[in-house]
Amino acid sequence: MVDSDVHITEHAAAAPRAGYRAHATALRERWRRLPWPVRFLLAIIGFLFAIWLILFITKGRFLKGSFEQIVGKRLQREVRVEGDFQLYFAPISIKFLAEKARIGNLPWASQPALFRADLIDARIAPLSLLFADKVRLPWLELRNGAVDLEWSRDHRHNTWTLGDPNVEGKPMVFPLITQAKLAGTTLRYRDPRMQLNADIGFETVRARDTRFASDVRLSGTGRMRDKPFTLKGSLLSPNATVSRGKNSLQMRAQAGATIVDVAGTLRGATELEGSDLRLVTRGPNLSLLFDFLGAAIPDTRPYRFTSALTKVGEEWRFTHLKGRFGASDLAGSFTASLPNNRLLLKADLATQTLDIVDAAPFFGYDPDKIEKQGAAGAIETVQGTPRLLPDAPLRVEAIRNFDANVSYSVKRVRAQHVPISAIALTLKLDRSLLTLSPLSFDMSGGHVASDIEINARGAPVKTSYDIHMAPTPMGTLLARWGVEQSGTTGTIKGRVQMTGLGDTLHDSLATANGRIAVILPAGSMWARNVQLSELDVGTFVTKMFSGKLKQPVEINCGLIAFTVRNGVAAADPILIDTKKNVMIGRGGFSFRNESLDLAFRADGKKISLFSGQSPIGINGYFARPGINVVSPELLTRGGAALALGVVGTPIASLLAFVDSGDAKGAACGPILAGASAQAQRTKRGAPRDDVGRGTTAKDEKGRGSKGEQKRQDKKFLGIF
Repeated sequence: MVDSDVHITEHAAAAPRAGYRAHATALRERWRRLPWPVRFLLAIIGFLFAIWLILFITKGRFLKGSFEQIVGKRLQREVRVEGDFQLYFAPISIKFLAEKARIGNLPWASQPALFRADLIDARIAPLSLLFADKVRLPWLELRNGAVDLEWSRDHRHNTWTLGDPNVEGKPMVFPLITQAKLAGTTLRYRDPRMQLNADIGFETVRARDTRFASDVRLSGTGRMRDKPFTLKGSLLSPNATVSRGKNSLQMRAQAGATIVDVAGTLRGATELEGSDLRLVTRGPNLSLLFDFLGAAIPDTRPYRFTSALTKVGEEWRFTHLKGRFGASDLAGSFTASLPNNRLLLKADLATQTLDIVDAAPFFGYDPDKIEKQGAAGAIETVQGTPRLLPDAPLRVEAIRNFDANVSYSVKRVRAQHVPISAIALTLKLDRSLLTLSPLSFDMSGGHVASDIEINARGAPVKTSYDIHMAPTPMGTLLARWGVEQSGTTGTIKGRVQMTGLGDTLHDSLATANGRIAVILPAGSMWARNVQLSELDVGTFVTKMFSGKLKQPVEINCGLIAFTVRNGVAAADPILIDTKKNVMIGRGGFSFRNESLDLAFRADGKKISLFSGQSPIGINGYFARPGINVVSPELLTRGGAALALGVVGTPIASLLAFVDSGDAKGAACGPILAGASAQAQRTKRGAPRDDVGRGTTAKDEKGRGSKGEQKRQDKKFLGIF
């Protein structure tokens, strides 16, 4: 009986073992029947599951030492975790937790740690580590964290470009954080080249709005080029129960009276791509705002602008931009990006009405002085003499920091006696080479097109001017100076080609070399202006008494040209041929001290009574020119008239003012070609001997006396 029971028990125990063996055998058979690719794939899945399970159970704490070693070697920084460490899948995203974590800094940095935190708790999207340009963090918590971002003094290296410490610094790329909780966390930024220091703190509080789970508030201070600024804002993270919730951002940056407000929504806490933001900025001077971008623009009067703001790829786009600066409007679009780690600004801007006062800073003038004093506000006194050309320097160091491509148009200019409209400008800045090409505008019924190149790649700055003036109605252009459009059909065209050195408009012209030529094709001009300028009293009186005061005088051709050498312009030539007279001018002017020393003489082609036939002097300065009608030659002839009057009869004294009428008519070909004095010819083809030699001398031979040369050296060059 007992043996029977034992036998039954052994049989019962063997049955399950046999069942297990049969089941295992069946499984092996099924495994063998599977195709090998399927078996390989299932093996990988099984291996990964085993790893996942081990990590999940152990929380990956055993990886702490390997993590410090592998990550430290990859970053080439010291990596330490002094407290708890966790690294595992939970269940799909990667959970990373580290207490008392620290990443060391580069030897040249002013802080010992690039990053440190009492606690970092993050969820990491695993696929973003393999396939995305930026790491995605659905969740990040930092407690007492500190981040140090710093550029080296030579601006070649920074603390956040990890790996090889000798590689050039790259732009900062933040991870894409959907939600964040920050407590006692600070960010420190230093950039010696931009002279920018910033310290920003972050704290998280519970959001009052039930649609949001938390409110990350930021506040900080800093200095930009020795100017302090403050930063305040908040980022509301959406409640997890709200479908498709977006982070709401509100931020204000303020530096003195310059204020920038940004408000709108972000997809994630640091997910700027596709952001929907609105910007409002206002302040006393727009150039102060651009200083924060590391870019230089001319000063402006007080401004206020609004625009939509979003980030597309690597570009920050300011669209639907509109607002005012001073009394002028501005609208368009603006883009900022950092290709090859270099700031690039692109803009397409338009102004309907530009107030002339707001244009003053573009040329280096103080708009406040222009507004208060008018044209007199453009004049400065330098060493006791008035100066009109501005001395505001080009900010050479600032324009080396960025590139630009700007299109700007102005429909009309609000200004008395400035007949300019339809301004079109294309500005390009390429590594310190600034071109304004083309810069064009309509003026008095004509058109001016110019190409200006300012090369600041070396020292000193080199500026090239090439300005074309298309045929422009003389009556419209000179209306301010008393020329009547009625009876005036003549036109004016011209060209300026010069190259100079210096970082101000005054300096570049004071060292300029080149040529200035203004051409007067055939046309008519109101007689009074021509005859008064010629001082031909006899002809003027004859016309006045005959009732033909407004009869136009025929201009055959004319050339007002100067050759510029080292900032001094010499008449080369001034020659105007009219129906009855030939006007010749000699002398010159100086861009150095803006002095004038010119003499104009008109000779009649026919005999004329009471013709002064003596030079009219133009002297003084650009800002305060003077006309010397009673010249020494005219006084000499007046003395001769007095002597004749004493010896003979009163009628005899008139003989001293008789124009013999022997003026040589000019060949218009060389004149209309803008040729130099040596190339000018009489109407019969003979070389002219009365237009000088392209020097500042005022005699016909163009040589001048030693006394005159000494006076002009003193006047033009400041040589005593």
